[in-house]
Amino acid sequence: MLADPGVSANLSMLFSEHPFLSRFAAASAAGFSAVEYLWPYAHPPDVLAGRLADAGLEQVLCNCLSGDTDAGERGLGALPGREAEFRGGIATALEYAQALRCPRVHVMAGILPPDLDRDRAQETYLDNLRAALDTARGSGVTLLLEPINAYDLPGYFLRMLAQAQAVVDQLAEPGLAIQLDWYHAVRTEPDVVAATCRHLPPPALNGAPAAGRRPGPSRARRRRRRLPHPFLADRQARVQGVGRLRVRPAGTHRGRPGLVAVAVAGRWDGLP
Repeated sequence: MLADPGVSANLSMLFSEHPFLSRFAAASAAGFSAVEYLWPYAHPPDVLAGRLADAGLEQVLCNCLSGDTDAGERGLGALPGREAEFRGGIATALEYAQALRCPRVHVMAGILPPDLDRDRAQETYLDNLRAALDTARGSGVTLLLEPINAYDLPGYFLRMLAQAQAVVDQLAEPGLAIQLDWYHAVRTEPDVVAATCRHLPPPALNGAPAAGRRPGPSRARRRRRRLPHPFLADRQARVQGVGRLRVRPAGTHRGRPGLVAVAVAGRWDGLP
């Protein structure tokens, strides 16, 4: 694998031929200098910190605790009645982020029950984010909000860039930013290029362009609305931060994998 020094590997998806704790060394051997993974909480933070140090890696992102993920939950931020669990999860995520020197935590909004009023969910979401920002203040950790498309995650509360931008604008906190995954944007936004320019002026972007193909029906078949490569390359060149690979190839990663998603955890230096 030819790893760009400005790109990190998502260990939840890459190097899956190895046990999880062996993927750090595999990523380093493949030329990566940074990694991310979804949820670190199955392992003590000192164990993960040791693997990062031994492999000479930086961790750039993880998710906060997100409820019962084995049962399909994907966050608690917008779920009334789960506030105490959400806020405890934020505290735990920040403890891990500090131990791992990880500067970003993705705060998942959650999948809404069909009968939950969206206005009530929005109120809960804002209250929880205010509490999370208070907890994170002074930690050096940025909290990220990522819109996720309704095809892959039906019922997920945060779906559109405009919705995420409205939350960031309303809370107006420097420790809160958008994690933009262009794969999700391509599946959701009528005009992803216009949406990127409209809703992510500097310095609001802190997150995840995604483009290309992903083995599996969703990403592999969505070819009609892929971003033009020159647009992607130009915008990626304007980002200050770390790109991220998200891929689930059928084979191993000893050679060059099928590139599926490039994500950026950084900030735009400006859009034309």
